[in-house]
Amino acid sequence: VQLQASGGGLVQAGGSLRLSCAVSGSIIRIDDMGWYRQAPGKQRELVADITSGGSTNYADSVKGRFTISRDNAKNTVFLQMNSLKPEDTAVYYCNVNLIYYEQSGEISAEKAWGQGTLVTVSS
Repeated sequence: VQLQASGGGLVQAGGSLRLSCAVSGSIIRIDDMGWYRQAPGKQRELVADITSGGSTNYADSVKGRFTISRDNAKNTVFLQMNSLKPEDTAVYYCNVNLIYYEQSGEISAEKAWGQGTLVTVSS
C-alpha cells in the first residue's frame, strides 16, 4: 500500500492551496481518511478527517477555511486550504485507516501515513 501526497508549496498569506493524497495497492476498504500537520518544534496535530460516509471533523484553527473531501472511486482524499495564514506553515501528512491484501494474500488492517508535503505561508 502506498500513499502519495501532493499539492504543497509556497503561498502568500490569504492564498489557497489544494492537497491531494492518492492511495494505491491491493485495497479492500478505506475507512477514515485525514490530514495531519507538524510545524517545526511542535507535535503532529489533526487538521481534518472524513469518514467513509462523508462526515467531517476539523481542528478549531482551520474551521471555515479548510475543506476536506474524498473521492472513493479514486481512493483519494483532498484538503482545500483557503485564507491561509503563516501559522498554517507545516508539513502536512495524509493518513488513512484501511484494510488490504498483503503480498502473501493475508488480510491486514493499518493506519497508514503519506510521506508529507510542505506548506509554507509567507506573511
